[in-house]
Amino acid sequence: MSDPAVRLKPGDTAPDFTLDDADGKPVTLSEVVREKGRVVLYFYPAAMTPGCTTQACDFRDNLRAFGQAGLTVMGVSPDSTARLAEFRDQQGLTFPLLGDPDKQVLRAYGAFGEKKNYGKVVQGVIRSTIIIGADGTVEKAFYNVKATGHVERIKRELGL
Repeated sequence: MSDPAVRLKPGDTAPDFTLDDADGKPVTLSEVVREKGRVVLYFYPAAMTPGCTTQACDFRDNLRAFGQAGLTVMGVSPDSTARLAEFRDQQGLTFPLLGDPDKQVLRAYGAFGEKKNYGKVVQGVIRSTIIIGADGTVEKAFYNVKATGHVERIKRELGL
Protein backbone atom coordinates (compact mmCIF):
# COMPACT_ATOMS: atom_id res chain seq x y z
CA MET A 1 0.00 0.00 0.00
CA SER A 2 2.84 2.44 0.64
CA ASP A 3 4.83 3.78 -2.28
CA PRO A 4 7.27 0.97 -3.12
CA ALA A 5 9.65 3.59 -4.57
CA VAL A 6 10.63 4.61 -1.03
CA ARG A 7 11.15 1.05 0.16
CA LEU A 8 14.75 0.30 1.08
CA LYS A 9 16.46 -2.77 -0.32
CA PRO A 10 19.60 -4.69 0.62
CA GLY A 11 22.65 -2.70 -0.48
CA ASP A 12 20.97 0.71 -0.12
CA THR A 13 22.65 3.21 2.18
CA ALA A 14 20.61 3.50 5.37
CA PRO A 15 19.45 7.12 5.75
CA ASP A 16 21.32 8.73 8.63
CA PHE A 17 19.34 10.54 11.30
CA THR A 18 19.44 11.98 14.79
CA LEU A 19 16.38 11.44 17.00
CA ASP A 20 15.82 11.95 20.72
CA ASP A 21 15.57 8.87 22.91
CA ALA A 22 13.11 8.41 25.79
CA ASP A 23 15.33 10.59 28.01
CA GLY A 24 15.54 13.40 25.42
CA LYS A 25 19.15 12.54 24.49
CA PRO A 26 20.00 12.71 20.79
CA VAL A 27 20.93 9.40 19.14
CA THR A 28 22.61 9.47 15.71
CA LEU A 29 22.40 6.30 13.63
CA SER A 30 25.84 6.67 12.02
CA GLU A 31 27.45 7.01 15.48
CA VAL A 32 25.68 3.89 16.76
CA VAL A 33 26.82 1.96 13.67
CA ARG A 34 30.39 3.25 14.01
CA GLU A 35 30.57 2.43 17.75
CA LYS A 36 28.51 -0.77 17.94
CA GLY A 37 28.23 -2.21 14.43
CA ARG A 38 25.04 -3.75 13.07
CA VAL A 39 21.62 -2.37 14.01
CA VAL A 40 18.10 -3.79 14.09
CA LEU A 41 15.98 -0.67 13.51
CA TYR A 42 12.29 -1.34 13.94
CA PHE A 43 9.41 1.05 13.31
CA TYR A 44 6.15 0.73 15.22
CA PRO A 45 2.93 2.81 15.30
CA ALA A 46 2.44 3.75 18.97
CA ALA A 47 3.84 3.03 22.42
CA MET A 48 1.58 1.26 24.91
CA THR A 49 -0.77 -0.24 22.32
CA PRO A 50 -1.29 -4.02 22.43
CA GLY A 51 0.61 -4.98 19.25
CA CYS A 52 3.46 -2.56 19.86
CA THR A 53 3.81 -3.75 23.45
CA THR A 54 3.93 -7.39 22.28
CA GLN A 55 6.60 -6.53 19.72
CA ALA A 56 8.72 -4.41 22.09
CA CYS A 57 8.62 -7.11 24.80
CA ASP A 58 9.58 -9.70 22.19
CA PHE A 59 12.65 -7.65 21.29
CA ARG A 60 13.41 -7.14 24.99
CA ASP A 61 13.18 -10.87 25.67
CA ASN A 62 15.53 -11.64 22.77
CA LEU A 63 18.12 -8.89 23.33
CA ARG A 64 20.77 -11.37 24.46
CA ALA A 65 20.57 -13.31 21.16
CA PHE A 66 20.81 -10.08 19.15
CA GLY A 67 23.65 -8.76 21.32
CA GLN A 68 25.63 -12.00 21.01
CA ALA A 69 25.33 -11.64 17.22
CA GLY A 70 26.67 -8.06 17.43
CA LEU A 71 23.30 -6.41 16.76
CA THR A 72 21.99 -3.32 18.57
CA VAL A 73 18.18 -3.04 18.70
CA MET A 74 16.48 0.38 18.44
CA GLY A 75 12.77 1.16 18.10
CA VAL A 76 11.31 4.23 16.35
CA SER A 77 7.77 5.59 16.64
CA PRO A 78 6.10 9.00 16.29
CA ASP A 79 5.65 9.17 20.08
CA SER A 80 6.87 11.97 22.34
CA THR A 81 9.90 11.33 24.53
CA ALA A 82 7.66 11.45 27.63
CA ARG A 83 5.43 8.70 26.23
CA LEU A 84 8.48 6.65 25.22
CA ALA A 85 9.90 6.96 28.75
CA GLU A 86 6.58 5.83 30.23
CA PHE A 87 6.45 2.86 27.81
CA ARG A 88 10.07 1.91 28.56
CA ASP A 89 9.56 2.06 32.31
CA GLN A 90 6.21 0.27 32.22
CA GLN A 91 7.58 -2.65 30.16
CA GLY A 92 11.18 -2.76 31.45
CA LEU A 93 12.59 -2.07 27.98
CA THR A 94 16.38 -1.86 27.96
CA PHE A 95 17.04 -0.76 24.38
CA PRO A 96 16.71 2.74 22.91
CA LEU A 97 13.26 3.98 21.92
CA LEU A 98 13.47 6.97 19.58
CA GLY A 99 10.76 9.54 18.93
CA ASP A 100 10.04 10.79 15.40
CA PRO A 101 7.01 13.05 15.91
CA ASP A 102 7.42 14.81 12.54
CA LYS A 103 7.72 11.37 10.83
CA GLN A 104 10.71 12.40 8.67
CA VAL A 105 12.74 9.31 9.54
CA LEU A 106 9.69 7.05 9.20
CA ARG A 107 9.17 8.44 5.68
CA ALA A 108 12.87 8.18 4.76
CA TYR A 109 12.73 4.47 5.61
CA GLY A 110 9.43 3.83 3.81
CA ALA A 111 7.75 3.12 7.15
CA PHE A 112 5.04 5.76 6.86
CA GLY A 113 2.39 6.01 4.17
CA GLU A 114 -0.78 4.41 2.93
CA LYS A 115 -1.81 1.20 4.59
CA LYS A 116 -4.99 -0.76 5.14
CA ASN A 117 -6.51 -0.58 8.58
CA TYR A 118 -9.65 -2.65 9.08
CA GLY A 119 -10.28 -2.57 5.33
CA LYS A 120 -9.89 1.20 4.95
CA VAL A 121 -6.89 2.91 3.35
CA VAL A 122 -5.30 5.30 5.85
CA GLN A 123 -2.01 7.17 6.32
CA GLY A 124 0.04 5.74 9.13
CA VAL A 125 3.11 3.95 10.39
CA ILE A 126 3.86 0.78 8.45
CA ARG A 127 5.30 -1.72 10.93
CA SER A 128 8.75 -2.38 9.47
CA THR A 129 12.22 -3.59 10.45
CA ILE A 130 15.49 -2.71 8.74
CA ILE A 131 18.73 -4.56 9.46
CA ILE A 132 21.67 -2.19 8.97
CA GLY A 133 25.17 -3.56 8.47
CA ALA A 134 28.36 -2.27 10.08
CA ASP A 135 29.08 -0.44 6.81
CA GLY A 136 25.84 1.57 7.10
CA THR A 137 24.02 -0.26 4.31
CA VAL A 138 20.76 -2.15 4.47
CA GLU A 139 21.23 -5.90 4.93
CA LYS A 140 17.53 -6.80 5.08
CA ALA A 141 14.26 -4.85 4.94
CA PHE A 142 10.94 -6.17 6.22
CA TYR A 143 7.74 -4.17 5.55
CA ASN A 144 4.12 -4.67 6.68
CA VAL A 145 5.19 -7.12 9.36
CA LYS A 146 2.98 -8.55 12.08
CA ALA A 147 3.78 -7.67 15.68
CA THR A 148 3.49 -11.27 16.84
CA GLY A 149 6.17 -13.67 15.63
CA HIS A 150 8.23 -11.05 13.82
CA VAL A 151 11.23 -11.22 16.18
CA GLU A 152 11.42 -14.99 15.66
CA ARG A 153 11.31 -14.44 11.89
CA ILE A 154 14.20 -11.95 12.09
CA LYS A 155 16.21 -14.37 14.20
CA ARG A 156 15.58 -17.15 11.65
CA GLU A 157 16.52 -14.90 8.71
CA LEU A 158 19.73 -13.83 10.47
CA GLY A 159 20.58 -17.37 11.59
CA LEU A 160 20.43 -16.56 15.32
